Amino acid sequence: MGYSLFIGVIVFLLVGPLWAQTDNRTIVGSGNEYLSNGSWAITMGQYDEGIRLTHLGMERFMTSPEDRASAYSNLCAAHAAKGEVDVAIEFCNESLALVGGNWRAYSNRAYAYLLKGLYSEATFDVDTAASINPRSRQVRQIKGMINEASFRPRVIMEDHQ
Repeated sequence: MGYSLFIGVIVFLLVGPLWAQTDNRTIVGSGNEYLSNGSWAITMGQYDEGIRLTHLGMERFMTSPEDRASAYSNLCAAHAAKGEVDVAIEFCNESLALVGGNWRAYSNRAYAYLLKGLYSEATFDVDTAASINPRSRQVRQIKGMINEASFRPRVIMEDHQ
């Protein structure tokens, strides 16, 4: 599974204010340019720069619990994209500790669990995300990815002569 698919599925897109559409994936960091630029960098596949900017935004500004939860969720997405699955899961856990109903954090953690091969954990998280935001295209895509990976045949063929 390539990271280009991941970018289209997980990473947050920089589009308009939070109330503008139900599937908005941006951090609306109350004017926190570091969080916004970090989100954009992650979207563009510049994961290290996005991680750096996101950390700066959390260090230099007093962020609300919601903005901090979104930032942690973005860090989760960036680390998962880099293949740093355990680090990603920890950032999603931080996000969910702040805002338990953060469907994006559940969705991102589901993806990280998927990468780790933990299909039951991934399914639980993606189902939780779907219960919070049933219309999310991102959640539907991750469900499909989990289904595809978990139902992949695992048969060893022998050559009989």
